[in-house]
Amino acid sequence: MSRALDFILAARRSEIQGLQQLDTTCELVAKVSQLVHALQRERGYSNVHLGSADDQCQDALDALTAQSKLAEAALLDGFEQPDLNRACAAEKVRLFNHIAAVIHGLEGLVKLRAAVRRRALSADESTLAFSRPIAAMLAVVFEAADTASEPQVTRCLVALFNMMQGKELAGQERATGVAGFIQGWFSPVLLERLRFLGESQQRCFETFVDFAPPEALLAWKALAAEPWQGEIERLRQVAVRSSQRQPIPTSLYQPWFELTTTRIDAFKTIEDELTAELRAQCQRSIAEASAELDNHRALLKRLGNLDSNAASPGTRLYNVQATELESVTGDAMGHQVNRSVLDVVHEQNQRLLALHDELALVRTSLDERKWVERAKGLLMQRHGVNEPEAYRLLQQAAMTQGVRLLDVARTLVNKEKNHKRA
Repeated sequence: MSRALDFILAARRSEIQGLQQLDTTCELVAKVSQLVHALQRERGYSNVHLGSADDQCQDALDALTAQSKLAEAALLDGFEQPDLNRACAAEKVRLFNHIAAVIHGLEGLVKLRAAVRRRALSADESTLAFSRPIAAMLAVVFEAADTASEPQVTRCLVALFNMMQGKELAGQERATGVAGFIQGWFSPVLLERLRFLGESQQRCFETFVDFAPPEALLAWKALAAEPWQGEIERLRQVAVRSSQRQPIPTSLYQPWFELTTTRIDAFKTIEDELTAELRAQCQRSIAEASAELDNHRALLKRLGNLDSNAASPGTRLYNVQATELESVTGDAMGHQVNRSVLDVVHEQNQRLLALHDELALVRTSLDERKWVERAKGLLMQRHGVNEPEAYRLLQQAAMTQGVRLLDVARTLVNKEKNHKRA
């Protein structure tokens, strides 16, 4: 029986090691959050600089660049923490690939910043260039959520990813609005882009609400009463009513930029609450698992003190779900030893089954996102459409067929797989 408990202890130690690795990943996610926000602010001011004829925001832009560099250095230092030779589990493959993409994207920021200062590119080109490393970093957060093994931490990571994704879409909405207001009217392309970004934000924030912890939900609900919400909506309607024949004051880009920046900064406070909660949940889980390990060690010690010459214990049979099938009575001492060990096994198996079920439920939203993103990518590649148009095609197919968007996306991706195999 002591041999059986050795494996129980090994299972607990493995669980603790996994939680410690998850804690390290969550620490990395917090650093990703800081750099993403810094680059979003720098991107916003870069667009204003590129869209205006003077250098009035040059000092502010330089200060934001300095902040981005500090956040970048902190993240790169965090990337040095994992032992790449030991961290070779299969679930780390995609995470490490995304980290490589982040590092590659960050290496291009020096040239990008120089081009912005020289006004050697358009605001659209600048937005796209800044958005690439941001997208790669969001993929790191997504992968962290997709591979996390603790349900409560996974829920919080899903909430955080959707808040960060929604905030990034809000940043792109800010950039699109600045472009339209600076030129004095919004083309149909810009208006469609604004509509797509608004709808996409709504989907992200709905998922955030489904998974966010209570404190973050309270902070989210408090934002609804902020006066800037109404002001931003008013400017959105101004944009919709504008046209080349009925231009609007170009000066409106300033209140738009300031109000949407306030909105994005408010989202960041919720991000910070979520990253703090992530670390706290990891520490609680590690403490609970460590306490259980100590309890198992104490049990092993007690059993080791039992009479080793006791008669053979009775045998209790379990199926793979740890449900008792049959019990054979042995002497009292042997039965006590057997019951203690099998109760521990039963309890641990039941807990793992519960964790598996909860994780499967949480990951449903992640799986849906992966299918939809892959389907959009296929449509963009096959038909040469942009992202909003690809999403509209999926929506139209879902409505026409009377099925879920997920079903349409999965069918499209699977057909493409079968076509390649043929």
